[in-house]
Amino acid sequence: MSGEIPEGLIKPEFERRYRELLGDEYELLLSFMAKKPIPSIRINPMKVEPEWLVDKLSEEGWELERIPWYDYGCRVIRGPERLGNTPWHQLGLYYVQEAASMIPPVVLRPEPGLKILDLAASPGSKATQIAEMMSFKGLLIANDVNPARVDALAANVQRMGSLNVVVTISDGRRAPQKFGYNVFDKVILDAPCSSLGEVRRSWGALARWSPKSVNKISKLQVSLAKAAYQTLKPGGLMVYSTCTLEPKENEWVVYNLVRMGAIIEKPEIRGLKWRPGLEGWMNWEFGKEMKRTMRVYPQDNDTLGFYVALLKKPT
Repeated sequence: MSGEIPEGLIKPEFERRYRELLGDEYELLLSFMAKKPIPSIRINPMKVEPEWLVDKLSEEGWELERIPWYDYGCRVIRGPERLGNTPWHQLGLYYVQEAASMIPPVVLRPEPGLKILDLAASPGSKATQIAEMMSFKGLLIANDVNPARVDALAANVQRMGSLNVVVTISDGRRAPQKFGYNVFDKVILDAPCSSLGEVRRSWGALARWSPKSVNKISKLQVSLAKAAYQTLKPGGLMVYSTCTLEPKENEWVVYNLVRMGAIIEKPEIRGLKWRPGLEGWMNWEFGKEMKRTMRVYPQDNDTLGFYVALLKKPT
């Protein structure tokens, strides 16, 4: 990727929508989209003493900067060009994971002994993070629909030593029939999306973007989110997240869960700049409670873009 978005890649409708959404910050968003993201890693505290590994990597010339919102996350200011090729990575002592991707598990607050579902888990970054936060105690079902992606998920679960994870292959839209209704203490759905938040990694998401594609994937997200919510116990917590900035894929999906009775909780997370979700967009009204959901723009923390919502199922 170059330092500028290629001419003609931004469609007129994209510019119209995001100028309306961000106003004077639109150009700032584009400038961050054009920059490569800072690489980051998540240290596995179940396999290695984090401070030991940080010291060891520093001795070998790495320059690390702690990520405020996750104790075991580090930005790699300087280090090997291919972080996935080191012995430390192959041994599962760390996972190469973008800093914003660590946010949804932190918001979910998994605890040892719980029964948790990760409905769209591949390639396993959040699933293995959740397993570590559970101290490998309890049960985490890591599910995905695509057999090829499940292979990557299973490989990462094994490499990270995530002993409490069961990997399954199933269409997430049939989660209640597969896993049961009202059975999980906590559920996370990091939904497939248009990936606009990942433009810093690849221009592909901008090239593929269109209102038609957004509407199509939004329908899938609503179906997955409703199914995930149905597997959640009364009183349980669910995180819905995406790596896109599209309201139809974010607030609109959460609005559909609210219509099912879900209550939006305000997340607790330190050291992260985030903005309230949208109360409305274009001709849609989502409701004031949507302000308790999180919009994380690339320019806010120098990360990828993300959206995160924490929901509670009433007892």
